[in-house]
Amino acid sequence: MRQPHCSRHLLLLATGFFLYLIATDPLHAEIRLARFNVDATPAIGQPVAYAPVRSVTDPLSVRGIVLTFDNQPPVVLCAVDWIAISNGGQDVWKESLAEAAGTTSDRVTVHALHQHDGARCDFTAEAKLEELGLGGKFMNNEFCRATIARATEAIKEGLAQAQPVTHVGTGKAKVEKVASNRRLLGEDGKVKMMRFSSCKDEESIAAPEGVIDPFLHQVSFWNQETPIAVLSYYASHPQSYYGDGDVTCEFVGLARNARDAEVPETLHVHFTGAGGNIAAGKYNDGSVENRPRLTERLRTGMEAAWKGTARKPISEEDCRWVAHKVLLPIPEDLRKSELEKVLNDESANEGAKAAAAMKLCWWERSQRDWNAEISVLRLGDVQILHMPGELFVEYSLAAEEMRPDHFVCMAAYGQGGCWYIGTEIGYWQGGYETSKNASLVSPAVEEFLMKEIRSLLEESER
Repeated sequence: MRQPHCSRHLLLLATGFFLYLIATDPLHAEIRLARFNVDATPAIGQPVAYAPVRSVTDPLSVRGIVLTFDNQPPVVLCAVDWIAISNGGQDVWKESLAEAAGTTSDRVTVHALHQHDGARCDFTAEAKLEELGLGGKFMNNEFCRATIARATEAIKEGLAQAQPVTHVGTGKAKVEKVASNRRLLGEDGKVKMMRFSSCKDEESIAAPEGVIDPFLHQVSFWNQETPIAVLSYYASHPQSYYGDGDVTCEFVGLARNARDAEVPETLHVHFTGAGGNIAAGKYNDGSVENRPRLTERLRTGMEAAWKGTARKPISEEDCRWVAHKVLLPIPEDLRKSELEKVLNDESANEGAKAAAAMKLCWWERSQRDWNAEISVLRLGDVQILHMPGELFVEYSLAAEEMRPDHFVCMAAYGQGGCWYIGTEIGYWQGGYETSKNASLVSPAVEEFLMKEIRSLLEESER
């Protein structure tokens, strides 16, 4: 029997209203993920960390994801194959990516992987160097801005092809014979020897690994059975050998690229964890042959974490973003007058002036209400922390201890203007990382940051 027109009309209205309720109900709110991956390789002759580019061994990239939600602004997580993005460089990166993604800059993180044959980006420091006639010697603003522009366009294109996220996966695996602590202590408890990224000293090589995080952490995003993106986190300096201007994404980037080829439907994004006092020195003599060995060890760890992935359904109500603008304490002996004296000293070499310009930018930034941002992204029982500087591994180990019931990951090397961030005892112990020429924060930073980390982890649960 044919349904009356009125009944059919009411049925359509009821169906439409039901679908509207589903669409606007937070329990059914959709998470979507957009991917971006663009070139970040400087040209021959442009400056990288320690020399002009003389060759490109491996291309560099900007990679990341944008998570969009029905009931909260998008979140952008970005990793760049450069040595550092600092001060005003961080500001421009975050603001540009935020505009492209339709969000605010405090919901964007930008992390360098810290390859030593990668570019630097610090627009405020470069402005000071330009005034001294040193523009383009240590950084190239035109290249940096062109890279940012490519990333923003890729985000816009990626949003048009964003895929639903139904599950989040986690995996963890031990990485063998890569990480070792750089700081070897003597009987007096102070640093006796430094074991950097490469080492040939027999006593240093024979010494134990020391305090490290041996595990690679992995977080993956899935559309039902299909993996969309994989984020990996590992705490170590990423160098095998460097310094002559032969651009490379290093063993961290090469391992990541290998996983791209092995799981081609998925974008792999790697973040350097809290590896400020960690490097491959115990297992790396700096030889050319050792880079592929380190690459394979890290790739094996990535593969093992992937094979051990456990997946859980995810909904928007399980997701929370918390960000803090923080004022990291600076050393009492970081003085504007002394830094300006170096900049105005005609006898000072160019490297000293570049360092003074970067330090002065950080000092000026620290006269405001905040000088850095830290944040956490919660995805159910996963918490991903985003931190500034060359952070000591003790910070990520402490974060995991704070929430043993959660899968906690940490990306460091965000705001690079502060340089190294040690522990309180580390400044007493001495060594390179906590010296005046390497760290632009005071020993009080540990107590300050540990409280902030705990607060972030707790707030994301509310």
